[in-house]
Amino acid sequence: QVQLVESGGGLVQAGDSLRLSCAASGRTFSISSMGWFRQAPGKEREFVARIIWSGGSTYYTDSVKGRFTISRDFAKNTVYLHMNSLKPEDTAVYYCAARTTTIAGTNDYWGQGTQVTVSS
Repeated sequence: QVQLVESGGGLVQAGDSLRLSCAASGRTFSISSMGWFRQAPGKEREFVARIIWSGGSTYYTDSVKGRFTISRDFAKNTVYLHMNSLKPEDTAVYYCAARTTTIAGTNDYWGQGTQVTVSS
């Protein structure tokens, strides 16, 4: 089992920056990747960014490329989402996710979510 705790959400104005954090605990040695998803009111949850835990490769959805950066801190078992040039359309609940990979298979774990609201 992996437990995820997010922090860093809030209310900001368009153009501002915000950093989300997600701290993992439990069987963190089995984490193969971590990422961020978001869900806006009335919409489905969508992928935002992902980082491969060991190699550090990163992936982004097109709408955040050049504005958001995902990073990780091994020592703290924490992943960050640095969000710059925020837009009102970035308003959503942001969820941290972790994927573990073992010989038994893969499992996905989710945080509780943190609200990001961007005012125009």
